Amino acid sequence: MKQRRMVAGGAFALTAALLVSACSGGSDSSGSSSEEVDTAPKGEGQTLTIWHYENDASAMGIAWEKAMEKFTAETGAKVDFQLKSFEQINTSASQVLNSDAAPDVMEYNKGNATSGLLSSQGLLTDLNGAVEAYGWEDKLAPSIQTTAKYSDLGVMGSGNYYGVPNYGEYVQVYYNKELFEENGLEVPTTLDEFTQVLEAFKAKGITPLAESATEYPLGQLLYQLALTKADRQWVTDYQTYTAPADFHDEAWTYAATTLKEWVDKGYISKDSTGLKAQDVGDAFIAEKYPIFFSGSWWYGTFTTDAKFDWGTFLFPEAKLSPGSSGNLWVVPENSDAKDLAYKFIDITMSPEIQNLLGNNGGIPVAAEESAIEDEKSKELIQNFNTLTEQDGLAFYPDWPAPTFYADLNSSLQELVNGTKSVDEALDQMQADYDKGIKEIAG
Repeated sequence: MKQRRMVAGGAFALTAALLVSACSGGSDSSGSSSEEVDTAPKGEGQTLTIWHYENDASAMGIAWEKAMEKFTAETGAKVDFQLKSFEQINTSASQVLNSDAAPDVMEYNKGNATSGLLSSQGLLTDLNGAVEAYGWEDKLAPSIQTTAKYSDLGVMGSGNYYGVPNYGEYVQVYYNKELFEENGLEVPTTLDEFTQVLEAFKAKGITPLAESATEYPLGQLLYQLALTKADRQWVTDYQTYTAPADFHDEAWTYAATTLKEWVDKGYISKDSTGLKAQDVGDAFIAEKYPIFFSGSWWYGTFTTDAKFDWGTFLFPEAKLSPGSSGNLWVVPENSDAKDLAYKFIDITMSPEIQNLLGNNGGIPVAAEESAIEDEKSKELIQNFNTLTEQDGLAFYPDWPAPTFYADLNSSLQELVNGTKSVDEALDQMQADYDKGIKEIAG
């Protein structure tokens, strides 16, 4: 794979860097109805600027690389691809997309706090016309469509299309099979058995859980623990404000209490307060931890980089788990190459790219089932299908409010390092959640 440029720096420097790092090319036009969408755009002499944050070795990185090659071959347009990190796009998207530095198409996180917020600010293009012209809706299951549509307030699940997902994702347990076998342990099927596995590793002097509190996945683990005490209506109320969320209810109280107990017992390192997601993913690859609870987006990286035998399983006894459609391809309103952007999105939905995605550890939404040959990929897709069949995709804990991702991580850092009690951490989460919801819904 070719080397890709990564933009780095702090929040202030990052914003400045992004503002000068990209500008869209071409004079391609587009409108809001299917009659105005050109599904066979000619791109000679034009450049499509694309941003995404997928690792070269990931299924999405592999698939999008091929999609860019196919796009150039079909349209004649050049591609200016710029690799960004999740945090870079997440922290400065509103500023960048409200400028001439906006790309023509980019990967962006789904949910009220991200794509919903940008759509309500008028920074994303209404894709209804393109969805109709290309027939994308027929390829997206209803549960996947949820994260692609947003109301005028930016609340997901209804309204217009502002993004197109072309893969699914969910959070699961990755485990080091060799370390399990060396310590006489089996895959747990109940939460009690899972706790016993954690205790067995700790008794051997091994910190079992790879966790980061500066970024995900600790917030996802907290949410997963809460989901073991929740139902679908609880998720709906929390995510779409149909009823007030109570962070001192049984679910959240159990989750925070259990998490604090796991820290106190040494199942989770207090050092997690200074670690990022990449740090702990790398540590799992280095066999420093036997268990990593995180997203399916790590699957391809582990397949490539882990030199030991590893496997996956769904969190024991959980009927609901963090998960949803994958991230969205969105088209910034300031793009002046919208028809080319739509064409690129359509190529990522083609059987060739979807099958490639599926055979490299991704979860395609429109692949040909018979074309998926890789055994690990089949396992990944089967776990996802298990969740979707039981209506088990519960989205993510930070989605309801624009700043809740950072707020949640901050509360968890204090819970882990002991500067806040369980009740105090839950109080802070409640205050941050309520503030964010008020900003959206009034």
